[in-house]
Amino acid sequence: MARIMLKKVTLPNGEEIAYREREGGEDVVVLVHGNMTSSVHWDLVMENLLERYKVYAIDMRGFGESSYNKPITAIKDFSDDIKLWVDIIGIKDFILVGWSTGGCVSMQFCADYPGYCKGLFLQSSGSTRGYPYYPLGVDGKLDFNNRIQNLDDMYKDTKRLAVQGAYDTKNYEVLRQTWNMVIYTHNQPDEERYQKYLEDMTTQRNLAEVYQALNIFNISAFHKGLTEGKDRVKDINIPTLITWGENDLVVTKSMTEEIREDFGDKAEYKELKGTGHSPLIDDLDQLLAVMEDFFANVNLTKRGV
Repeated sequence: MARIMLKKVTLPNGEEIAYREREGGEDVVVLVHGNMTSSVHWDLVMENLLERYKVYAIDMRGFGESSYNKPITAIKDFSDDIKLWVDIIGIKDFILVGWSTGGCVSMQFCADYPGYCKGLFLQSSGSTRGYPYYPLGVDGKLDFNNRIQNLDDMYKDTKRLAVQGAYDTKNYEVLRQTWNMVIYTHNQPDEERYQKYLEDMTTQRNLAEVYQALNIFNISAFHKGLTEGKDRVKDINIPTLITWGENDLVVTKSMTEEIREDFGDKAEYKELKGTGHSPLIDDLDQLLAVMEDFFANVNLTKRGV
């Protein structure tokens, strides 16, 4: 098994970004994690992806081993960090893989910085039109008539406070119950790996800011409740694969259909059977097969084969 090294660099904006790098390989793949995770959660992909690939997995600002000196206000803050990071470590012409929130970050990056990526793989990604955040009503159900409007309200939200409380007290059992309920719909990690994931979750320092950044994110051509879309999807013109697990309880089918509608025939779509929001655990073999097939096709296209 190729060695995976944890490294850190300081960006011009003063943030220290941690990332994992797998030794060897030539065709570069960059993995971008989602909310409540970090590069730690990409371990199985990094350990099992074909050796021909040079693999990096970044800790976004405020996650894992990375710093959080300046609070983020938008998804673009994360994608701008990635731009500074790839410039420092000197990579270009790579395939970008974004999971959940990382999918939104990856789309923003590809829209803003054409010429860096040769392919975009969206894994259970948040929508091009954002991820609307609704509080709980008096009946304990989501109040779809009272969408959170601003960061101050997000800080007060009871759902967010519950997760933050689990972070602050390192209540791994509450976090485990949450993930077993909504993330791991088919399989669960082995105990040692699961504990590592749970401990890593509590390193997040930007929960409210991420929720609100997703709430206002919109690169579509539509107005989606809080923000007017600027049709930035039109600026993403590289091979793109949209994937979604048929049992996903976090990213809905309708959100995925929004991405498909906004990309149109510029992107292909693959539904992952028998998986939820974490195909990395639910069905790693299926995920790797879909990834490697897409990567191979991107590289053949790039080489003009």
